Amino acid sequence: MHDDERAIRDLVSTWMAASQAGEVATVLGLMADDVVFMVPGQEPFGKEAFAAASQAMKDIRFEGSYDIREIKVLGDWAYLRNYIAMTVTSPGGEQMRRAGYTLSILRKQPDGKWVLARDANLLMNVS
Repeated sequence: MHDDERAIRDLVSTWMAASQAGEVATVLGLMADDVVFMVPGQEPFGKEAFAAASQAMKDIRFEGSYDIREIKVLGDWAYLRNYIAMTVTSPGGEQMRRAGYTLSILRKQPDGKWVLARDANLLMNVS
């Protein structure tokens, strides 16, 4: 496995672990300042909106798994296809399960660190 691919896999692992631990600052540190997220039914949004939504969900518990299906590194850019399954539990114990694919574009910073630049999240509710 190439060093860049390993670094991207580590980014995904860190993102998932930090999300489950409620470590919003860690997740924010894994994305570019000009990141764009695309999800069904919403206008694309950036890092500020992601941070606000994460803060609003601070009392919600998140558990999930991922299965990286493809990583392609193209110089200082890479794309990643990933399958994610997650369960979100509200403070009252109500659960929502979501699963599906994401397509992410990552950018290598001058210091060698990979960050998320664009993300199309196609997760849907499942029973």
